[in-house]
Amino acid sequence: MTILHKPEITRIAEPHAPIRCGVGESPIWIAHEAAWYWVDITANTIWRLNSSGEARSWQTAQMIGCLSPQTSGGFIAGMESGLFHLKLHEDGTVLAQQLAAPKESLTAMRFNDGRCDRQGRFWSGTMLIDMSVPNPAGHLYRYSKEQGISTPFISNLFVQNGLAWSPDGRTMYLSDSHPNSQLIWAFDYDTDSGTPHNQRVFVDMKTMDGRPDGAAIDIDGCYWICANDAGLILRFTPNGKLDRQIAVPMKKPTMCCFGGDKLDTLMVSSIGAGQAADDEWAGATILLNPGVQGYAETAFAG
Repeated sequence: MTILHKPEITRIAEPHAPIRCGVGESPIWIAHEAAWYWVDITANTIWRLNSSGEARSWQTAQMIGCLSPQTSGGFIAGMESGLFHLKLHEDGTVLAQQLAAPKESLTAMRFNDGRCDRQGRFWSGTMLIDMSVPNPAGHLYRYSKEQGISTPFISNLFVQNGLAWSPDGRTMYLSDSHPNSQLIWAFDYDTDSGTPHNQRVFVDMKTMDGRPDGAAIDIDGCYWICANDAGLILRFTPNGKLDRQIAVPMKKPTMCCFGGDKLDTLMVSSIGAGQAADDEWAGATILLNPGVQGYAETAFAG
């Protein structure tokens, strides 16, 4: 039986108005700062929310699809022309250094969802900027400081999404958000070599409400994924059974992440672009208590 959880929801605001993202994505919790970060892809913007509830932003030169903290400081980010190290300065400037670019063409494409495995290797995939084009031109890559960027591990992706790893790191998850796919896959994952294998369908969301988008893992090893177009966040057990769902006020939630002092708060980003002008929740970024504790995301080892 599906359990519908109804938590209290906090909408994040700038000093004078709620923040409305065109395409909000990639929320992360930085424990040593006690702060949340996320991006607005179409606005070339990185947002930060501190523990006092104060929000501020930085502008980037390219669209930014995802970011993860680096152990050496700053962030690794997937952008339009490749992977970058970003350092955010308090004066509002961003220092960007390109780390790598795939050999495959990035014409009219960008990096999308990205996260680190439990060993600190960064994974991210590419997609066409115009999602309406039904072309599975995307690839999934791994990047490490020692080995650089890999050749594609997975190809023929429309809209790569849903990256997450089980608490022990031995299962990798991946989704494709496009209406022509709507699949979530699971892989056995070799933690020593950073290699996924034994790809199988974990959940086919064509039979459910919404399309699979960004994801997170809780301490029970359950997989939380945003159901875009349905205004839901779904929790699947490790055997692929839907056992909980949370209704959110945004029709198009994009990604969720656990954080807060006890890792029991969930940040959820969303899409505002293309939504009704009078939809006050479109593009909102929210905080809620999902009723379970999450698993911290791993920083990039670099």
